[in-house]
Amino acid sequence: MNLKTTTYWATTAVLAFVMLSGGAADLVRLPAAAQGVYDLGYPPMFLTILGFWKVLGGVTVLAPRLPRLKEWAYAGAFFDLSGATVSHLVAGSSTTQVATTAALSVLTLVSWATRPSGRMLGALTVPAVLRRDEARPQVGEA
Repeated sequence: MNLKTTTYWATTAVLAFVMLSGGAADLVRLPAAAQGVYDLGYPPMFLTILGFWKVLGGVTVLAPRLPRLKEWAYAGAFFDLSGATVSHLVAGSSTTQVATTAALSVLTLVSWATRPSGRMLGALTVPAVLRRDEARPQVGEA
C-alpha cells in the first residue's frame, strides 16, 4: 500500500469509529454524551438527531461505492465536528475538548482528500443545452 492509501484507511477508520461510537452514545443517551450536550447549551433532542446521522455517516464512509452519499457523509461529519469545535470555544470548554474536535475536523478533511478515485463522485458535466455558447446570442442581445 502506498502512503495515500494508508493515510486514507487510517483516517477513515478513526473517523468511522468516532462517528459510530459517538452516534451510538448519543442514541442510547450515555450520561457523558447527555452532559456534553447540556454543557454546550443544546436541547436533549440533539442527541437523537445527531446520533442517527452520525451512525448513518459512519456506515456510509466505510461502505463501498455510494460516492454521492459518501460526499454528504463527509460534509455532515465536518459540519458536526467543526460545529462542535466552535460550540466548545463559545461555551468556554477546556483546551483539550476544543483541540480534540478541531483535530477530528482536520482528520475528516484528510480522509476526504485522500480517498481513492473509486470512492469519489467525479466531475459533474453540464449538458450542452445548458452551457453558454459564445456563438449564440444571449437574451437581450441584438
